Parts: sequence; structure tokens; C-alpha cells
Amino acid sequence: MPTRFDIVHTTTYRYSSPVTFGEHRVMFRPRDSHDQRVLATDLKVNMESIVRLIQDPHSNSVALVQPLGESLELELVCSFTIEQAVDLPVVLLPSPAGEFLPLSYSLEDRCDLEHYLRPHHEDPKGELATWSSQFMRPEGRTRTRDLLEEMNRHIGATLTYIPRDEEGTQSPLTTLKLGSGSCRDYALLMMEAARRLGIATRFVSGYLYDAALDVGKGAKDTEGKAMAGAGFTHAWLQAYLPGAGWATFDPTNNLLGGSQLIRVGVARDPAFAAPVSGSWYGAAGAYLGLTATVQVTRQAQV
Repeated sequence: MPTRFDIVHTTTYRYSSPVTFGEHRVMFRPRDSHDQRVLATDLKVNMESIVRLIQDPHSNSVALVQPLGESLELELVCSFTIEQAVDLPVVLLPSPAGEFLPLSYSLEDRCDLEHYLRPHHEDPKGELATWSSQFMRPEGRTRTRDLLEEMNRHIGATLTYIPRDEEGTQSPLTTLKLGSGSCRDYALLMMEAARRLGIATRFVSGYLYDAALDVGKGAKDTEGKAMAGAGFTHAWLQAYLPGAGWATFDPTNNLLGGSQLIRVGVARDPAFAAPVSGSWYGAAGAYLGLTATVQVTRQAQV
């Protein structure tokens, strides 16, 4: 039986004196697909605003919000209900063209995947290329799935997860140098490393369901600690494999697919998939910061 989730994502910006606002870009509506169906959506703003809905070049649904007047606070509350398909075991069966590296994309696929194949971040000394090559099998042919699963596991196991509320994503070289990062830093590192091995990848933003944080179930009914990235917006990646399509990897939690991940937006780079972005105008130093909370609740089965 399909599973339904209710999600409430609240973003609040605060200021020490009244400010006015430029247009804000809000990416909150999940993407409909064969495994995910959107049942209801709502967007509330704490002040009078003009709201327009558009689709970006990646077919993501985006709300363009223009607040009117001035305020000490801007709060955007996005809520929606989705239905996920039954959580079946992940079966990743690429065609012969995608089973081993290097991949052999068709000419048609390569034209469509061009922006997902080309690295977007500099690697002047080849450090990232060297890091990515450790997952290749020197003794023989490297199976694509084995490499991606090992890279996915390795990132979460060897780096330190540090969540960040502020906008922006570290470069892959910065993440390797620091040995730490947030979910979006992990995703970008794996994306850029895979691209250097000829694998098309794209960034995915959305939410992570964790029963330990589900107020409908109660943490007392679950075992173990909360998963990394739960309770906030979350990020992961997808790799395109001939014959298997877009395969989901979450290096933060070492997940391969699964209905715990709720897709909202996809992009060739994290800069184009920010959940909320915008501008404000007022006294220098007026900005006090932002808070962002996410509540994901699984509906009771009936």
C-alpha cells in the first residue's frame, strides 16, 4: 500500500529594524513521478505578497514571492501532502552499456546529459580526480554500481557531518580539505567525483523522513538516533546509468534509493536548487539571521 507523508517547511528571516524585500524564489512543491504523487500543496506568507508559480529549465515548480511593504520578519510556511509508492527493494540493473566503466551513453542521451556530464568546479591540481580514482578497480574492469555504492558509503564513513543553515555549498576541494560538510556538500563532492569518471549526475533537494523525528509516531516508538539531515531540508544526488535511468544515492546516510527521500527539485549544481532565496533592503547590519525547520509526518495506514 502506498505511504502518505505530510510535510511542513517553515523559513523565518528576522531583522532588527523594518526592511523591505526583493523577490524571493521558493522551491517547495515536490516533483510528480511514477514513484511519488503530490496530493495537496499550500504556501503561506506572513505579510501581503504577490505570488507567481513558474517552472524553471529543469521543470521544477518554483514560487516567485514578492512581499509588499516592510516588516521585521518574513516567514514562509510551505506545506504539502505526498504519496510514495510501495518501498520495494532497489533493483539497479543497467544495460550492458552501463554495467562497467567507462559508460557508453548513446548519442541521444549524451546530448541531453551534457550539463550533467561536465564538471562544474575547478580541480587545478587534479586532487579530486585522484580522490575519485581510488574507487576504480586496478586489477580489472570496474562495475559501475560497485563504484557508486562504495563512493556513497565512503563519504559518509570518512567525513564529519556538520549541518549549516546559511546559504551556499562548499566546493568539493574545500570539503576534502576540511574533512567535513553538510548533506549538500557531500552530494556535490560525489557528483563532481563521478563526473570525472564519465558518469552523469545531478543534484537533488528535498526532505528526509525519519521515524525517530515523526511526531505522529513519537521517538519513543523508534530505535536509534535520528538520521543525518532529518528535520531540515536535505540534499542527495542521482546518477544516470544507461538502462537504469536516474539512480538515487544519499552519501550522508549511505542510502541507495528508498521512499525515505522526498524529491522537490533537481539541478546540475546546488546553486540552482536552493529551497528559498531572495533579497532585502534596509539598514546595514539589520539582518539577525534565519531559522528553518522541517516536520515530516507519516500518515497512519487505513
